[in-house]
Amino acid sequence: MTGRGSLSRRAALAGREVAHWRPSLRWLRAVLRSFVVSFLAVAVTLWLVPGQQVPEHGTRSVATLVLVVLLVGALLRPILTRLTVITGVLGLLLVGFLAQSVVLGVALALVPSIEPIDFPELVVAAWGVAVVAAVLNWVVDASSEEVYLAQVLGRAVRTARRSDVSGPGLLVVQLDGVAEPLLRQAAAAGAIPFVTRTLRSGSHVLRGWHTGVPSTTPAGQAVLLHGEEHAIPAFRWYDKERGRVLECSRPADAAVAESDFTTGRGLLADGGASVANLFSGDAPFRALTMSDARLPGSEPGAAQFAASRSGFVRSVVLFAGQVVTEWYQGRRQRHRNVVPRVHRGGSFVFLRGLTTVVLKDLSVAIVAEQMARGTPVVYVDFVDYDEVAHHAGPTRPESMRTFESLDRSLEFFADLAREVGRDYEIAVVSDHGQTQGSTFLQLEGRTLAQAVGEIVDLEVDAQEAPAEVMGPANLLAASGTPTHGALRPHRFLARRRPAPAPAAGSPVQVVASGSIAHLYLTGLPGRLHREDVEEALPRLLPGLCALTHVGVVLTRTRGGAVVVENAAGRRVLGGSDAGAWGADPLAPYGPLAAADLLALDARHHVGDVVVLGRYDPQLGEVAAFEELVGSHGGLGGWQTEALLVHPAGWTVPDGPLGGGDVHRLLVRRLVELGLRRSDEAAVPDLEAVR
Repeated sequence: MTGRGSLSRRAALAGREVAHWRPSLRWLRAVLRSFVVSFLAVAVTLWLVPGQQVPEHGTRSVATLVLVVLLVGALLRPILTRLTVITGVLGLLLVGFLAQSVVLGVALALVPSIEPIDFPELVVAAWGVAVVAAVLNWVVDASSEEVYLAQVLGRAVRTARRSDVSGPGLLVVQLDGVAEPLLRQAAAAGAIPFVTRTLRSGSHVLRGWHTGVPSTTPAGQAVLLHGEEHAIPAFRWYDKERGRVLECSRPADAAVAESDFTTGRGLLADGGASVANLFSGDAPFRALTMSDARLPGSEPGAAQFAASRSGFVRSVVLFAGQVVTEWYQGRRQRHRNVVPRVHRGGSFVFLRGLTTVVLKDLSVAIVAEQMARGTPVVYVDFVDYDEVAHHAGPTRPESMRTFESLDRSLEFFADLAREVGRDYEIAVVSDHGQTQGSTFLQLEGRTLAQAVGEIVDLEVDAQEAPAEVMGPANLLAASGTPTHGALRPHRFLARRRPAPAPAAGSPVQVVASGSIAHLYLTGLPGRLHREDVEEALPRLLPGLCALTHVGVVLTRTRGGAVVVENAAGRRVLGGSDAGAWGADPLAPYGPLAAADLLALDARHHVGDVVVLGRYDPQLGEVAAFEELVGSHGGLGGWQTEALLVHPAGWTVPDGPLGGGDVHRLLVRRLVELGLRRSDEAAVPDLEAVR
């Protein structure tokens, strides 16, 4: 493909253009459908608008208006798209809200048989047309997604004809939170027909890869996009050097995290595009990327999304539908007393519509534009399933329904790859899975932070140390750091004060991320050893182990060994003291747990104490420290079992894969395709690396 000359390229483009515009039954059906839906939507809307805009027996007038609307839209939308690119996010919003109104207003002015409409009513009428059209499409297809994707495909093909780009390409689609066993289950259930066909045909191969701990998106994308396996200890953590909690859902914090580990040679460094990711992969083009949070608007794909007849307006309509759907499904769970479950109100009602409709549609439009322009490698993350599964449950019906939309998006990208200049290979990955379970708060009647607060209160009230001893506990008090009850020598108090939660000045910072929590003694620098923690707060570790729904408590000794324990037993990993006493605390978590926790211990910013939620292998449920019925971050169940769907022609090792293996596989494939320099240490033979 890379050796084709410009003459053959023009011939190929001309052939593709002729093939695209040749009348066919499918093309005729799409045209008739678009006209009928538009006719009914306009007729219903004009009937609802006050007054008599259409004369009696005005079917011909409405049909004429629909034709004029389609023609005016075809002429005006490119102008509106360019206006959006120039004006950025403000233009995106204005064009998104008013594009339909402008098109309808101009069309009404050109059809004298229909009475004009005042501007406020015109805006309402334009949105009314969009609502009615979305409902009609939903009745026909159970979704208007096909209509939207068809329009995006048409725009992308027209852009591709103007782009003189050829050769291979790579598109990596991340299905956030989808476990490899769950994808197999969805294939068996018929929920992902396109993916199932590709697997059955032998064109692609499904593999699993083990995330280790933490099983979370920041760690997953750090390794997949950057090859970094040590920087990220959880979704959020306490940075002792900076003196604050970093959380990767905050743009500023994601930027700080990426700056700490990027080398400038991430997966997307050579002309790639990052779309809707946490980290950039060092891509020159970044859209909706958390670590480089610029509002969309100037990107052509986003601009076309705003101006499209089935873009922004349709997404807003379906967003409202998702809000109603979420309210109904949450109420149904409560009515049926589904267990486990969590509260599904508040911001999630709107967040679900934002992620599963608006963000996904915008991401599809941007990726399509990048493919049409010939971007060599594109990486996009779809969070639909992950967001719904967190609140509904990983295998609940509403979570599984998200696979239908994701499957259609993948089929769309495959169709588009056949139409644009580059021959894109498509790979599908996930960053982690999810495990279901009741939350720690539901099981214990208090959060982990509240439990730690009570232990610390008891510790403070019970502690009495000689004034001349300057151990970690006294160093904490002497440092001037405010403490919960003040860690200072005083007499034992028989009755401890109630502590519903650690106060702002608590010496222990509890940072929870799904089913893992990192605990930091904030007044002491660096990561503390087990001996330091025992000296500072002698009752903290026994108190944590005594909590029924804490599965593992992890600390590191001064000798470099890792101690994992709970109320039933203790196990020492590494060092000369390696061994087990009592029941093995890691037994429920599987044979890879010890290696996973040793790898976690080597990461940066790990807590002075690490706590994992209790896992019940019989029910397959884990206790989460956040209010999420589907969680990840720690160990137990499918949360560590990510997936990789790759073209069958790729050379992939037969043994188990880790995140570093997948990153090296993707980098090596870019080198093989001629899309990346081959002089990098990141692309040795995978079998040799293993």
